[in-house]
Amino acid sequence: MDLADIAAALADRTRARMLEELLAGPPLPAGALAARVGVAPSTASGHLAKLERAGLVTIERHGRRREARLASPQVAEALEALGRLAGDDARPIGLRAVNARAALHEARSCYDHLAGRAGVALTDRLIAHGALVEHDGAFSVPPSAFSLYRDRFGIDPASLTGRRPLARACSDWTERRPHLAGALGASLLDAMLRAGWLTRRPDSRALNITARGRTELG
Repeated sequence: MDLADIAAALADRTRARMLEELLAGPPLPAGALAARVGVAPSTASGHLAKLERAGLVTIERHGRRREARLASPQVAEALEALGRLAGDDARPIGLRAVNARAALHEARSCYDHLAGRAGVALTDRLIAHGALVEHDGAFSVPPSAFSLYRDRFGIDPASLTGRRPLARACSDWTERRPHLAGALGASLLDAMLRAGWLTRRPDSRALNITARGRTELG
């Protein structure tokens, strides 16, 4: 699969919308995904097949039920960066659309980590406390800060080993600044969801910040 094939898969508006919905992170049933983007299930199946061939999504089959998710965190970060290039100039029509866009701006999941104003603000706070270091557009975590993550979030950065980088700067398409991604970013979002600081919405990748979350996140 080369860049032209990937670009062709992204060129269709319906497929682009499906990928935006999958940026929430958790897999979505094909039928629910079709309903979200406003197409027939058979049409959604055709689009998902093209996205799967392009390596952008994976399809998990559970009997007759099919669930789609983004193929990797790298796909999510590429989509977020493309969203930044596309901008956010379209004016929403209707109160529901206005509220939906405002919610995405405030807090949303970018595959498996926190994005939007809340994600950027959290990143800024971590940098201010010396728990995250930014250098030439890249993030790193000093070992001296590991105890902060253990005490504050119940996360041991030393255990987050694998193929993913511990900390990665991801371009935020609404804030035009980086937020924290990588294994640590994913663990932080999981921790905040478990603690009840954030809750997922059933119909969007926007996240609700609870009263406790606003207090804890400042």
